[in-house]
Amino acid sequence: MPHTPSSRVTLASVSIHQGDSQVPIALGPLDGRYRPAVAPLVDYLSEAALNRDRVHVEVEWLIHLTRKSVLPGAAPLTGEQEAALREIVSTFDGSAVSELAEIERVTVHDVKAVEYFIGSRLDGIGIARLKPLVHFGCTSEDINNLSYALGVKGAVEDIWLPAAASLVQQVKAMAEESRSVPMLSRTHGQPATPTTLGKELAVVAHRLERQLERIRRTEYLGKINGATGTFAAHVASVPGADWQSIAREFVEGLGLTWNPLTTQIESHDWQAELYADVARFNRILHNFCTDVWSYISIGYFAQVPVAGATGSSTMPHKVNPIRFENAEANLEISCSLLDVLASTLVTSRWQRDLTDSSSQRNIGVAFGHSLLAISNVVKGLERLDVAESVLAADLDTNWEVLGEAIQMVMRAEAIAGTPGMEDPYERLKDLTRGQRVDAERMREFVLGLGLSAEAQERLLALTPGTYTGIADALVDHLR
Repeated sequence: MPHTPSSRVTLASVSIHQGDSQVPIALGPLDGRYRPAVAPLVDYLSEAALNRDRVHVEVEWLIHLTRKSVLPGAAPLTGEQEAALREIVSTFDGSAVSELAEIERVTVHDVKAVEYFIGSRLDGIGIARLKPLVHFGCTSEDINNLSYALGVKGAVEDIWLPAAASLVQQVKAMAEESRSVPMLSRTHGQPATPTTLGKELAVVAHRLERQLERIRRTEYLGKINGATGTFAAHVASVPGADWQSIAREFVEGLGLTWNPLTTQIESHDWQAELYADVARFNRILHNFCTDVWSYISIGYFAQVPVAGATGSSTMPHKVNPIRFENAEANLEISCSLLDVLASTLVTSRWQRDLTDSSSQRNIGVAFGHSLLAISNVVKGLERLDVAESVLAADLDTNWEVLGEAIQMVMRAEAIAGTPGMEDPYERLKDLTRGQRVDAERMREFVLGLGLSAEAQERLLALTPGTYTGIADALVDHLR
């Protein structure tokens, strides 16, 4: 029986040194082992970032209402007062996070804690009388939907998109560099019409770029219209105000698109659309990882060893394609989360349920695994060398792939009136199907066909390495 210690340190209470501070031991890998790769997302999609954005939205709403003189007695603030309010956001730090947590322990409500957090600072700004204006007319979701939209927008535009775009540029550069390197295609895993390595990389880059274009066009929607989206409390308190215009100007002023028709929640359709696009990018990248892994396994790519690294604990010769394997796993996890978010967030019972609240707390995790995968693919590609001699040798042992070219030339010859060109497919099938054909055997076959001199010369000059059509020119479409 294995020995189990009767007592041991409870690791949940242990802190470790990370950067300039002591932090608890992480439960998940994104906040532990992989923290350096995903740390930039913390400033946008963490709980602390969400609270900072909530403070930002509440502060800007107060300023917006006073600037518009919406409520009698709430005249525009001075420049110094507005600056002091915005300083609550710009100075939001670890101590503010802790203070908010203490308030929430009492309120047992995260958004109410934000309201009290801001209200407690109005005395020092000289506008204590405006405490009732903090969170005026708002339901929690008015603040939450805008805060999430700002966080996701920032994370996508400032962190995820630049990383993804940099990866695509890397693949484009590889495609350009290897545009004329001939490579045997494999359809159904079997030798097929040759292509070039650059053209195949260009296909991947083109697919990924299309998804990035969709993501760049994302509309980040927001609303601020009360408990059931009717402006009821707004109209009851200040019936003369044009609340739709006030709301629209505020939402658009945050850099978001105004959604005029909602229940208590903003419907999250834009999130579902975005997550589906990111998941599709992930899946294309996953396909790329499995292909690169396979090319490595047959020697098309050589991996450059990292000094001091261990490939296997028992087999010192190995250089394993771990970057691509790690990326595969993280892309699968990311897609699973993004799929759940996309399907869950578009549904809500009647005017409101809380499934979206719990779901959205995992947005950062979904993007974190995708960002980690992108980082690994970038590092993996940086350590690849194209083994052109292996590609050339593979082509030279598969002369039967020229059967397609010969058949098509015979068809063209038949149409031109050259006699003896009957049944070209069957004749090539008898020669090549399931058989290896070398250069000499293919030459003999061509010479015995009775082709026109021009067609015969053209086919005799053809090799598997030159039978790539306009593959290299197709790479130009990436430009």
